[in-house]
Amino acid sequence: MLKNKVVFITGASSGIGALTAQMVSSQGAIPILAARSQQRLEETARLIQGPHEIRLMDVTQENEVQRTLEDIIHRYGGIDILLNNAGYGKFENALDMPAEEYGKMMDVNYMGTVRCTKAVLPHMLQRKRGQIINVASMAGKIGTAKSTAYTATKHAVLGFSNSLRQELRGTGITVSTINPGPIDTAFFEQADPSGSYVNNVRWLMMKPEHVARKIVRVMNTRKEEINLPVSAAAAMRLYQLFPRLSDRLTYRMMNKK
Repeated sequence: MLKNKVVFITGASSGIGALTAQMVSSQGAIPILAARSQQRLEETARLIQGPHEIRLMDVTQENEVQRTLEDIIHRYGGIDILLNNAGYGKFENALDMPAEEYGKMMDVNYMGTVRCTKAVLPHMLQRKRGQIINVASMAGKIGTAKSTAYTATKHAVLGFSNSLRQELRGTGITVSTINPGPIDTAFFEQADPSGSYVNNVRWLMMKPEHVARKIVRVMNTRKEEINLPVSAAAAMRLYQLFPRLSDRLTYRMMNKK
């Protein structure tokens, strides 16, 4: 189902973005890898056998996003799938986190998603087909201590995605969200330099290959939302039913962030 489809991936220089690019290529798609690091993009691209492109792009720069996506659309006739994957996190107490960091994280994680989506949406609507996949997080479902900034960005991504899905019903365009728990990637080198969070949730951490495979499956099935892993999905449901109990349990597991 992915053969010859153009798949634009942000945050594609490492982690699940890079792995997803490799996997869709193996299914005959044409991945367009976008990120800020030329060197890391080139390293990732060397692992891809089929047709592909790399593009330097900063999702916080609207003109850059618009120019890059319009160029890809002109070159290939359209973008079939947009995977909004760019993002980062930092785990600190609210009082210790500078206000500027809240703004920076929101600019990348949320506004980056909005900018890329708005850049491709007119063309998808014109073609009456397309898929937008937004990588959110279980943090967008359940808040935890020391992640006020990150959790807020992922709540925003989920709210945007759910509302946009309603707007696009009947247009031929689907909006999907991927809500993973912690993933064993370089994400935590910046988010948790002390390693205390990672040590506390290592039992819950997923391999990035597993998450990438789930993303590729969503590209084929067009499912609207997946929550990973199963235990985290169950915790989300528990939180909705018993919020006070869930808060206490979550604190015990996650308060070392």
